[in-house]
Amino acid sequence: MTDAPRAARGLWRRIADAWYRVLCALMVTALVVLLVPVSLQILSRHTELIPSYIWTEELARLMFIWIVMIGAMVGLRERTHFVVDLWPTLSARANARVELLSGIGILVFAAVFVYGGWEFTEFAIYRISELAELPLWTIHMAWPLLGLTWLLFQGEHMIDMLRVLRSADTARN
Repeated sequence: MTDAPRAARGLWRRIADAWYRVLCALMVTALVVLLVPVSLQILSRHTELIPSYIWTEELARLMFIWIVMIGAMVGLRERTHFVVDLWPTLSARANARVELLSGIGILVFAAVFVYGGWEFTEFAIYRISELAELPLWTIHMAWPLLGLTWLLFQGEHMIDMLRVLRSADTARN
């Protein structure tokens, strides 16, 4: 085996690891930011300490959407988002085959999110929200980014499963 595929695999894994760490930090940040408008909404509804702000609802929705989408990205990397145990305990080789087959479905969904999400984002590129005047593309961009991230993380996992199949074939011969 040459060093070129191993170096490329190492680069892919380093990129995926770095992106995963960025996503985790963004999810925590988005959750902290979400607390601000929600807290303002609660305070303004139940006390007269501050006026009722309208923009807080839109910011809370924006943060919630991003938290859900980033959570779906992180969940796929951690193998907790699309995992359903239907089969009994399988051998490593059989499990790799099942993972590759289901991975194809995930790649199809990822491609749909990239393509459809890009069209969704283009639709909103010059639009703004009514109350807070937030650019709507900042919300819509979550969908193609989700698809691209799924392609990255699922590709990484499928390479791992192909390695399991290869190692099982090599051990058998």
